[in-house]
Amino acid sequence: MGRILAIDYGRKRSGVAVSDCLQITANGLDTIATHLLLDYIINYVVVENVEEIVIGKPKQMNYEDSENFKRIEIFVGTLKKRLPDIPIIYVDERFTSVLAQRTMLDAGLKKKDRQNKALVDKISATIILQSYLESKDLQL
Repeated sequence: MGRILAIDYGRKRSGVAVSDCLQITANGLDTIATHLLLDYIINYVVVENVEEIVIGKPKQMNYEDSENFKRIEIFVGTLKKRLPDIPIIYVDERFTSVLAQRTMLDAGLKKKDRQNKALVDKISATIILQSYLESKDLQL
């Protein structure tokens, strides 16, 4: 079984998370400057067996796509061209930043650490991936 890679795509930086080989748990991997993200993913896929890529799909409260989704679609189009054999799946990412902040608070991180946006992005990617893994379990 291959790993599943998750992306919380942002304008300036993007959080990346990855599953274990059994696709049970999600772990934060890194936060990458978005302009370097494509190369980072390509290099990661060369080293690790990645079965799927999930990417957060930002939606507004009325279920319409957010403004950032246009950038994500362009990125995903390029990613599909570079990695045509790896399925790319969109996952609803509403509330992931709020959940990431709550996770850091529950973990006892100090205020300064909770203001680290790179850490929030990585945790958000982890939450996106964990929700996807759990939804796959429900389908079985």
